[in-house]
Amino acid sequence: MPIRDALRVANNLDLDLVEISPTANPPVCKVMDYKKFLYEQKKKQKEMKAKSAKVVLKEIRLGPNTDDHDFDFKLKHAKKFLEEGAKVKVDVFFKGRSIIYKEKGEVILLKFAQELEDFGKLEQMPKLEGKRMIMIIAPK
Repeated sequence: MPIRDALRVANNLDLDLVEISPTANPPVCKVMDYKKFLYEQKKKQKEMKAKSAKVVLKEIRLGPNTDDHDFDFKLKHAKKFLEEGAKVKVDVFFKGRSIIYKEKGEVILLKFAQELEDFGKLEQMPKLEGKRMIMIIAPK
């Protein structure tokens, strides 16, 4: 239908002529309430945003000389975080001269990853960044 006729129909109904698909041949238009159309679009976008998964990164800090009880305690927290769907960043912080125990830190991190195999997968292998050795585990 010609544009003039479409505009006349829209004016008679006290509505707006809205272009829905400008790339189509011929372009597709619709007679509707434009304010209501915008409101529904915003509502759909808000709903989609709420449904999208938000990636949360939880951090757990260990030391190179962490005891078994503390290790198990932190492990329990990590399991809970992974079950909730959050990524877990585990780091071993070396204070002062404890940096000479890099191997201990790596062993602790690998042991931590091995304990969490059922709950998550290793996303980033342990690597040393300054005084920290960092590893990231993603939920399964």
